Amino acid sequence: MSNLLPGTLIERTFRERIILVGVVFPGLTAELVEEELDELAQLVDSAGADVVGRVVQRRDAPDPATFVGRGKAQEIAELSRSLDADTVVFDDELTPAQHRNLEKLFGRTAIDRTAVILDIFAQNARSPEGKAQVELALLRYRLPRLRGRGTSLSQQAGGIGTRGPGETQLEVDRRRLVRRMHRLEADLRDVERTRSLQRRSRARGRHRELALVGYTNAGKSTLLNRLTDAGVPAANRLFVTLDPRTRQLSLPGGETVLVTDTVGFVRKLPHELVEAFRSTLDSVRLADLIVHVVDGTASNAEGQMAAVHEVLVEIGAADVPELVVVNKADGAPDSAKALAHGIEGSVLVSARTGEGVDELLRVIGDRLRGSDRVVRLVVPWSRGDVLAAIHREGEVLSQSDGDESATLQVVLDDVGRARFAEYVATP
Repeated sequence: MSNLLPGTLIERTFRERIILVGVVFPGLTAELVEEELDELAQLVDSAGADVVGRVVQRRDAPDPATFVGRGKAQEIAELSRSLDADTVVFDDELTPAQHRNLEKLFGRTAIDRTAVILDIFAQNARSPEGKAQVELALLRYRLPRLRGRGTSLSQQAGGIGTRGPGETQLEVDRRRLVRRMHRLEADLRDVERTRSLQRRSRARGRHRELALVGYTNAGKSTLLNRLTDAGVPAANRLFVTLDPRTRQLSLPGGETVLVTDTVGFVRKLPHELVEAFRSTLDSVRLADLIVHVVDGTASNAEGQMAAVHEVLVEIGAADVPELVVVNKADGAPDSAKALAHGIEGSVLVSARTGEGVDELLRVIGDRLRGSDRVVRLVVPWSRGDVLAAIHREGEVLSQSDGDESATLQVVLDDVGRARFAEYVATP
């Protein structure tokens, strides 16, 4: 877990020793909590640390002061000393007060799942936009957790015309963070304006758009490389891809579409990250079709799909048409086939070997054409530019030539029908 950005939560030059803590609350099962701790262990490994122990507790509700209760916190402190652990990581988000109390009891760092995910994002951000988004999320997380030292760091003492101590170092730090957040928000608004211009330019070119979404490490980047020879980094680690990548893809019918690979999702994805990456995730909300990549080897693929759908709802993309692609068919053929069989309209593929990719391309083409409609257009020969545009933007099923005009049966989408509305033949 190295620090690459200002405000990164965890700084280190060696692999820390970590203890994981999970709590089984009513409505949860011990198996589910263990599974979430397994995933948290993967996150910790991706962040560059080693898990040396884990603690699971049953509680009816979180303890307001220490989350796990003072007795259990003392047990965790003793375990940390015996295992020489550097940090204790909780699978649930801690309040600022719980965070402070636990660090006092442990005598070492206590963080939560959100901090680990933010740290991984800080390591993997490469583009200026990605770095700004991650830093903004980090600052939003840190702001309510700032700690001061009472009046010992006041810039001025109470005196004539003042009421009590002056501005404390805590207030100075808070104001500095707020100023930096406002600057980052302004920079990201500029990026969003540029992205909107790019989207309008693509809309004029009438390329349909696909968005690859899925749980982190489901194989989205590998699938993008298989479909488009994009050459983007792909590894068996969590959150390798943060910056969106858009590539052209030729479908079997001859159409050219744009495919965008997006950041992977995860359970309990920090709200700060969703907010910071909202402009990036607009590519999902504005897509013509979401290609939801699912890891066919995952033990809880349904739970991962539910986590993805939660984020889609949060960013306003719940109504975008979705095609489920069950990936990694080569890794666990039986479970992947069973999963695909249970999801109507899904496609089974292996992005690594190429199995099922031809079928996927065919289904994508069919799904996109299924949202189109056949219209009858009558275009004067004097409007050769319109005839050329129709052939570019639609699929011409038939054309009959008259003395003064051509009559065409064309498959067009909503935008195409609006553009050529004046040439639509009346019944």
